[in-house]
Amino acid sequence: MTKQQLFEEIQKKRSFLCVGLDSSLDKIPQHLLKYENPILEFNKQIIDATKDLCVAYKPNTAFYECYGKKGWETLIETWKYIPQDIFSIADAKRGDIGNTSAMYAETFFNAASSEMSFDSVTVAPYMGSDSVTPFLTFKDKWVILLALTSNSGHADFQLQEVGQDRLFEKVLQTSQTWATAEQMMYVVGATRGAAFADVRKLAPDHFLLVPGVGAQGGDLKEVCKYGLNSTCGLLINSSRGIIYASQGEDFAEKARAEALKLQQEMEQILGEAGLI
Repeated sequence: MTKQQLFEEIQKKRSFLCVGLDSSLDKIPQHLLKYENPILEFNKQIIDATKDLCVAYKPNTAFYECYGKKGWETLIETWKYIPQDIFSIADAKRGDIGNTSAMYAETFFNAASSEMSFDSVTVAPYMGSDSVTPFLTFKDKWVILLALTSNSGHADFQLQEVGQDRLFEKVLQTSQTWATAEQMMYVVGATRGAAFADVRKLAPDHFLLVPGVGAQGGDLKEVCKYGLNSTCGLLINSSRGIIYASQGEDFAEKARAEALKLQQEMEQILGEAGLI
């Protein structure tokens, strides 16, 4: 999916919502445990309930890897179930020396070998260009680089000064020599608020994947105030706030209701910005 195609989907659905599929056996409704693959059944029902309200799905691969072979099979089947016109994100946060990153890229992008071909993968930039560029060799695939995250420990490194810049600013500047806004996005946490203005000074045209709205307390309107650009430029992720809205048999219905609330708010924001 190209940047323009993603924007067209945003305009069509009047939404820039990404639903995070952080699905765990100890959190999904207990009545699903009767299924042969409870997490896959949970994911399918969540996707069926929200696919007309969101433009992206983001399985966090840790929630699948922890279950070994069964977990990988669930991840593969979940990817296959995501509609092709919805942007798919493997939230894997990989990043290693070049030949290892090349294998990670094969894992998430090459369906011929792994049975998965996500549109994008999250990548950690700490090891530099040779750990990122192998992901960029795949045509029409995206790298979503960690820049300014929403976790409490982000300040340990990301806000440290490197010359005249903070480290996250150095990441934004340097990484743009590796790829354009047509192949690279950035992770910027919703809890960072006004820092989006600093991000947009350095990356005005890039899409930003924004976790932290909902359970982590990020404010959608504040994010959009500073982060919205001429092609929207935002994918707002909500995981727990949507998928765990109910522990009962109505979990999919309640998930849809929470997704709808966000979609309606996004529709208003897009309208006020003249993007729809």
